Amino acid sequence: MPNIYRQLFATFFKIGCFTFGGGWAMISIIEKEIVDRHAWIEREEFLDLLAVAQSLPGILAVNISVAVGDKLRGNRGAIAAALGTILPSFLIILCIAIFLTPDLIKNNPTLSAIFKGVRPAVVALIIAPVITSARSAKIGWKTVWIPVAVALLIWSKLPVVSNPILYIVLGGLGGWWWYTRHLTPTKEEKGGERP
Repeated sequence: MPNIYRQLFATFFKIGCFTFGGGWAMISIIEKEIVDRHAWIEREEFLDLLAVAQSLPGILAVNISVAVGDKLRGNRGAIAAALGTILPSFLIILCIAIFLTPDLIKNNPTLSAIFKGVRPAVVALIIAPVITSARSAKIGWKTVWIPVAVALLIWSKLPVVSNPILYIVLGGLGGWWWYTRHLTPTKEEKGGERP
């Protein structure tokens, strides 16, 4: 296996070993590895990739690993990265299924304490990427009300407005509207360009 495939597998294997808390808890680890350490993608591209990975069905970390692997080395890179992400979880769950039962975890004070100790760390792992993503997305005092309002509406558990899919669709439509109004060149600008 060439070096880049080994790097992809090893990096995502390391990420996969710390899946406590699910996808959100892994975002800061993924960002540190693929953006800061290896510089495989830029930070803004990571935010776009994160938005796409969250809106697609499947596991967030696997979606990101497949996209990064595909970008670097096509299908083989995607397979190496995805295997690296999936394998640790599979092995951990297999060990838990073989050796640990829910009764054993509840009745064993050491295991119970370990799982209780992991909980606050998971909360911190979830909060960290929210802050870094907000900074990278250039959310300031004028726009901070948007994610706060959406979070409160989702948390409200009200029938229609608490559905996250609604905000994914509205966010996509809002981005398209903003892009067509502010970022596409006007007819005058297009006319001024020469081939």
